[in-house]
Amino acid sequence: MRGATYVHVRTAACAVAVALAATACGGGAGGGADGIVRSSWGDPQNPVEPANTNEVQGGKVLDLIFRGLKRYDPRTGEAQDMVAERIGTTDSRTFTITLKDGWTFSNGEPVTARSFVDAWNYGAHIDNKQNNAPFFSDIAGFDDVHPASGSPKARTMRGLVVKDDRTFTVELKDTFSTWPETLGYQAFVPLPRSFFTDHDGWLDKPVGNGPYTVESYRKGSGMKLRRWDGYAGPDKARNAGVDLTVYTDNNTAYTDLMAGNLDLVDDVPAQQLKNVRNDLGDRYINQPALIIQTLAFPMYRPEWAKPGMEKVRRGLSMAINRDEITRQIYQRTRTAAKDWTSPALGGDGGYKELCGESCTYDPVRAKKLIEEGGGLPGGKLTLTSNVDTGSHRAWMDAVCNSVNNALGRGAVCTVNPVGTFADYRSRTTTFKMTGPFRSGWQADYPLIQNFLEPLYYTGGSANYGRFSDKRFDALVDKANRESDQTTAVGDFQAAEGILAEQMPVIPLWYQNGSAGYSDRLSDVALNQFSVPVYHEIKVS
Repeated sequence: MRGATYVHVRTAACAVAVALAATACGGGAGGGADGIVRSSWGDPQNPVEPANTNEVQGGKVLDLIFRGLKRYDPRTGEAQDMVAERIGTTDSRTFTITLKDGWTFSNGEPVTARSFVDAWNYGAHIDNKQNNAPFFSDIAGFDDVHPASGSPKARTMRGLVVKDDRTFTVELKDTFSTWPETLGYQAFVPLPRSFFTDHDGWLDKPVGNGPYTVESYRKGSGMKLRRWDGYAGPDKARNAGVDLTVYTDNNTAYTDLMAGNLDLVDDVPAQQLKNVRNDLGDRYINQPALIIQTLAFPMYRPEWAKPGMEKVRRGLSMAINRDEITRQIYQRTRTAAKDWTSPALGGDGGYKELCGESCTYDPVRAKKLIEEGGGLPGGKLTLTSNVDTGSHRAWMDAVCNSVNNALGRGAVCTVNPVGTFADYRSRTTTFKMTGPFRSGWQADYPLIQNFLEPLYYTGGSANYGRFSDKRFDALVDKANRESDQTTAVGDFQAAEGILAEQMPVIPLWYQNGSAGYSDRLSDVALNQFSVPVYHEIKVS
């Protein structure tokens, strides 16, 4: 997500799963209550407040319990009006937003213009320390509530004005023609008054305006959500609820699926890819998604950011045999990356093979570039990732083998495995990495802007390598101001060209969405972001 780096969390071993939840390994939700979808899950890094959730697991919950002004069609990715009746503008800078009548939160409180404005002001304010605060940076007055340094000058953004219960206006700092298309992202959902009046209570049991309500949540164990019959939207739940059970090893989840103790696994482990077609037949889903996996460099470390290191970074990229790794480990569920976006965007959406030779395996050229750039810092390379899911240890070992073979100097590349996703995220988000680390992106919305600005713009919400380039920032700003989409895409691609030159992040591979499900379920699908469309699932 624009802030939701694409990373899954599951369970480390059956014994651990049992320790975390008596239901795991013995069958996520026991025998499966009538009409309940039993699905694997991973604990979110943070409590699931919308402006602070920028990873996939928390995002799944937000997608179940909230609806915003817009929602992305699960098949086409088109941003369609949901709570919004109309979003109008004459200059692509000032927008008038009118809400549909009849929307309420599950506690009975009406969804009003204030519900949105208060939520956005809370998410933007620096004192609230929300991960997704940069999403509001386009709004006039953001710098007053979230200054780059010093204390805030205001409590609210001047660009947000409530006109009446169903109408508010938004003034942006500059023209941004596609800004309404971003409003399907979960940072922009409305919040009830209870979020502000009893914040701790709300975090324990979130209240939203979506098709499900939270019945219970136990960290490290799971969450039970139930269909809300009072939901006002057109996408009502077709099942009685969803039980999300924490796994820190997706192999354990897959075993539970095959044993009939789980209904849905939305990240089929690499170890099972050779067998999954025989195991599940048509109940296995493998489809392109708006996801890319990468290796990020800690550009806040002087040894990686000094002049000349761009050659080392590009050389390392050329030392990775992506085609061989994706073929041997991932069984056609990954494709070697050739840029920093996703082919799922399509050519008109901005996908173009801009990485060129820097993403092409060439061990001879790789070794030469690394030597020209001054060599590896300290003569060695350590790759870091969590290893509790996603076969990360397998691909990191393969990448190191590829680099070691290219350089011919023995085991200069080694792996630093981190046991849990939560620990790993803590290290990346507090900028404590010393060498290349696993990163990646699951798009928040199907725009090239979303693959570039959050990750590489100075101060971006997911710029965990702290890359900064004034030329890149200027091109992104220019693209955002364009009223013509083709021109804007060209500006974004020019910015992407700077990534090819500087290589602050190595593109590895594009990731398909994958899932397997039990014969109790029907109408199972993944959206373009590789997340199950839970509300459409039927349970027999």
